[in-house]
Amino acid sequence: MKKNRTMSEDNSVLKPGWKVWRFDQMATNVNVRIDNPSESGMEHYVGLEHLDPDSLRIRRWGSPDDVEATKLMFKKGDIIFGRRRAYQRKLGVAEFDGICSAHAMVLRAKPEVVLPEFLPFFMQSDLFMNRAVEISVGSLSPTINWKTMAIQEFALPPIEEQKRIVTALCAMLELEENLDRACKEAERLQKAAMMDLLDAELNGWQIKQIGQIFKVTTGGTPSRNNNNFWSGDIPWVKTGEVDYCIIEKTEEQITEEGLRGSSAKLCPPKSVLIALYGQGLTRGRVGMLGIEAAVNQACAAIYPADNFDPWFVFYYLSGKYQALRSMAQGAAQPNLNLAMIKSFPIPTPSIAEQKEAVASIDAVTKAKVELSSRQHHTRELMRKVLKEALGNVVH
Repeated sequence: MKKNRTMSEDNSVLKPGWKVWRFDQMATNVNVRIDNPSESGMEHYVGLEHLDPDSLRIRRWGSPDDVEATKLMFKKGDIIFGRRRAYQRKLGVAEFDGICSAHAMVLRAKPEVVLPEFLPFFMQSDLFMNRAVEISVGSLSPTINWKTMAIQEFALPPIEEQKRIVTALCAMLELEENLDRACKEAERLQKAAMMDLLDAELNGWQIKQIGQIFKVTTGGTPSRNNNNFWSGDIPWVKTGEVDYCIIEKTEEQITEEGLRGSSAKLCPPKSVLIALYGQGLTRGRVGMLGIEAAVNQACAAIYPADNFDPWFVFYYLSGKYQALRSMAQGAAQPNLNLAMIKSFPIPTPSIAEQKEAVASIDAVTKAKVELSSRQHHTRELMRKVLKEALGNVVH
């Protein structure tokens, strides 16, 4: 594996004005260590969990009082780059002073080589990110060390051209951030609509337990030691795939033999799934099957029922995330179980009332999906523009 690459190794000729620089000539690795975060005097802590993939804006943070062990200090304008699992493309520009995870690098541009405004965009590029993944070491949590990063060589345009690229990308970034705000507002309106339109007391609807109306099952996992159980043609859903979406395909598939040899069960399309347990915020999430599929033991599947719109069930339970999570039991890792889901209350309006409520929520959801699609398109356009701008070779 190469630890660094040069343009001469590729027998390439640079465009006029372009130069090849080592990364340590482009940026300083700011390594100010904070051993006692709660005594740092800072108000903000940024962990890798607070960085959104492919977004330069840091929109979330925690408190130094909530963390222990050694952290790194950063200043406003510094770049926080997730050096662990670089394939997640986590990179943010600080808009405040604070401390961050030691699994990040704090980088500061050297303005005589690269504009501070240009460096974050450059680091977002496929060119940089692919190299970052390539030089990562370790199997479970691939990590970049500074010594290896420092000697990587990249070709950069002259400062004036960097300015032109930044102007174009900043305009796109502003559009992307406006779309992000619009998406969040649409999500807020969707939640408000779900609360109002699906409120049993407000609408005078009778309440029953889910188990009184629907067939509800959990699934299972075929033995990993039997190769005949896996790589079949039956989709198999894991809890991580239950995330407020319609599940049309799965990461793994099982065989008919695997289905028969385990507690896995085939669930029909339009079954509503609830994650019973899982890492982080997974527990309590809701999804819907768009296909016939088996599910693992950490999923509860609510089968479709006569006189019930599955979208009504999906929307109603999606709005009950906190209520579902609060039922969980267990000290080390609180979990939900099948009995809890069966006993969970659900309103029972007429099918006409259900469809009316669903249609109203659908209208808001459609707007949110459209905004999200435009946001994704804008991000992809930024990546394309950046890729073309960094095409430095004269053919």
